[in-house]
Amino acid sequence: MRVLSCLTEDHHFGLVALAAFICLIGSWITAGLLRRVREERGVSLASWVFLGALAGGATIWCTHFVAMIAYRPGVDVAYEPLLTGVSLAIAIVGAGLALGGATMRGRFAPAAGGAVFGLAVAAMHFVGMAAMAVEAVVHWSYAYVAVALIGSVVFGAAAFQLSARTQDRFARLKGAAAMVLGIVCLHFTAMAAMTVIPFAASDGVLTGEAAQHVLALGVAGVGLLVLGAGAASHVLDRQSHALHSERQQYLIESGVDGMAIERDGVIIAANEVLTALLGVERDVLIGASLSQWVEDAGRLADGAVAQTVLRSGVEDIPIELSARQDQTTSGRSMIYAVRDLRARLAQERRIAHLARNDSLTGLPNRASFLERLTRQQQTAAAGETLALFALDLDRFKEVNDLYGHAVGDRLLCVIAERLKAALHEGEFVARQGGDEFLALASVAGRDEARAVAERLRQAVIETVTIEHADLSCGASIGVSLWPEDAEDVSALINNADLAMYRAKASLTQDICFYEADMDQAVRARRRVTQALREALERDQFELHYQVQASVETGKATGYEVLLRWKNDEGRYISPVDFIPVAEETGLILPIGEWVLRQACRQAAAWTEPHRIAVNLSPVQLSHVDLPRLVHQILVETGLPPSRLELEITETAMITDMERTTHVLRQLKALGVTVAMDDFGTGYSSLSTLKAFPFDKIKLDRSFMLELEGTPQSRAIIRAVLTIGESLSIPVLAEGVETAEQLAFLRAQGCNEVQGYLLGRPQPEADALSNGAARIETPPPVGDQADRAAA
Repeated sequence: MRVLSCLTEDHHFGLVALAAFICLIGSWITAGLLRRVREERGVSLASWVFLGALAGGATIWCTHFVAMIAYRPGVDVAYEPLLTGVSLAIAIVGAGLALGGATMRGRFAPAAGGAVFGLAVAAMHFVGMAAMAVEAVVHWSYAYVAVALIGSVVFGAAAFQLSARTQDRFARLKGAAAMVLGIVCLHFTAMAAMTVIPFAASDGVLTGEAAQHVLALGVAGVGLLVLGAGAASHVLDRQSHALHSERQQYLIESGVDGMAIERDGVIIAANEVLTALLGVERDVLIGASLSQWVEDAGRLADGAVAQTVLRSGVEDIPIELSARQDQTTSGRSMIYAVRDLRARLAQERRIAHLARNDSLTGLPNRASFLERLTRQQQTAAAGETLALFALDLDRFKEVNDLYGHAVGDRLLCVIAERLKAALHEGEFVARQGGDEFLALASVAGRDEARAVAERLRQAVIETVTIEHADLSCGASIGVSLWPEDAEDVSALINNADLAMYRAKASLTQDICFYEADMDQAVRARRRVTQALREALERDQFELHYQVQASVETGKATGYEVLLRWKNDEGRYISPVDFIPVAEETGLILPIGEWVLRQACRQAAAWTEPHRIAVNLSPVQLSHVDLPRLVHQILVETGLPPSRLELEITETAMITDMERTTHVLRQLKALGVTVAMDDFGTGYSSLSTLKAFPFDKIKLDRSFMLELEGTPQSRAIIRAVLTIGESLSIPVLAEGVETAEQLAFLRAQGCNEVQGYLLGRPQPEADALSNGAARIETPPPVGDQADRAAA
């Protein structure tokens, strides 16, 4: 009641309101400066402390002296200038110390700074009161003085502590209110502690009226200083904070990851990527803690990266969380980057799936099969047998050629699904590549392995309807057993492949088990392949020539070029043994090129312009560069194209009729002649003769061997010769070894002959000399030959 009576009876209410207004404005500015001081470091911190000290001290001093002007003790009041100035200095220095203390580390550092602020308010007040000169006796109540001191310190500590709470959006308002209460509590409680007893006036001091004018000017000047400093600090703070926030928001929005900035455990900025991940508005994030959505956020150290989970409103999202401490501000300011790992994890799962599975059919691939096979070998029980199946589709190439690769791919997918459906528990199937599959099963013996193979074969051969076409493939399956056939994984697979190739080559068996002699054949084939490569490098091949002669004149018409290979031991190797291997391995291409070039070079040097006949392999015929190669060799060697005859088999032509016909027309355009070799042993289709205008038909030697034994051979020879005459295509009979055979051919109108009767294949020089001698004296045809012809 005494404080209230002092406020209402001893003070001018208007000036008290003015003091309260100054106190409110100053406290609001000081609370804001306190928050800014706690965010700064270095030189800028000192600048903001100075500005805060000036504003806080001036607020205290102005509030005090405006309230003092409002005080009406009943006597004239004067103020001593020196102590009045000292009181202002105390207020400014005390406010600076308080602000500096509030920036120290520690949970209660702001409260300690606030207590210093409260003491500064009290010190300023009592020094200011000591500057008051009155013609009266001043009596103090120390209880009220103690209450005033305690209230100032408590409210000051509360004001600073409340202002420093960054997570509270009303912290500045609360802090300013507590600061006002502290200043008001100190002033009016301390004023209530004072009792003024007037006595007669004395000379030598300022009168009350003069003192009021001087004090008014001083308070007005300090008030302008407070308002100017406050306005300047407000403008600077707003501009700096706005610019900083704009730059900060721009930087985090430019990132592709979710970004959040926390200060003292509270989010102060977040980008749209993070809000989209969490499914919340930005306002919900600001002021909250990232730990609400990410458990590990608070425990992450500076520079650390961790994979964790983001709990959004819809689902838990796997993320990569990285943290970096902001060293440019005080307090614990952390910058978090939140990277959504869903796309990356999905891609990693896809890559892992592709690394272990076939991209077309979805079946496990060879790598997965090897892992499964190795694992089953290692965990197999004693006496357990594993059966490995190598499965190759038959006639699959025809599907690709007739219907296109898209249909072929769909057929593979259907077959893959059927193979999976045909598996029993514990069995495994994988795609090795192309139209080849691998399967694995634990079996009791060969009979059970054959049953599994038959089940897989049935899954393959079942008709598939794609785009209104009924498609079906056969299946050749090779089976190898572990540990019976091989201990090693690669050997077991290799053995199954060997068995599969035998099944593919067989006309009666679709399922073959591995046998030891398969290895021997493969090793022999590999030795031949290596030897062929070495022979090509060492120039161990030779060309032999076999004469061809006209039946009518007996003169030589040309020579067939035959390849011979003499090994290191000086022994000739039969073409039957190495030509198939060369065709399978592709070595026939460089070998065939060597034969063609060498034959043309040798023939170009002959004195007689005899024709040479060179056989073409089906592999050579399918090569797109064959016409260019022939033209290049003819140009290099200088051999006239008319002297070169290329022999092809009908089987090679039937494989791809359209393409082969196109290549043959290009060859004929060069001027070379084309002959059909081994006619009568292949398809012997008249459509083949119709499709391409051959320059010669070569009748196979097998008919000469059976000429005297079977009348059918004689009838076939007559038919072929009749066809050749009807189509105006000359016919050459191979394998002529007896005079009787020659007489029969002469009687039937055959054009040319070739065989041992005229000469065996020989090296170039021998063939030319012996062939010329033989032709000069044609082999006599006696009565016996005439009777045979008849």
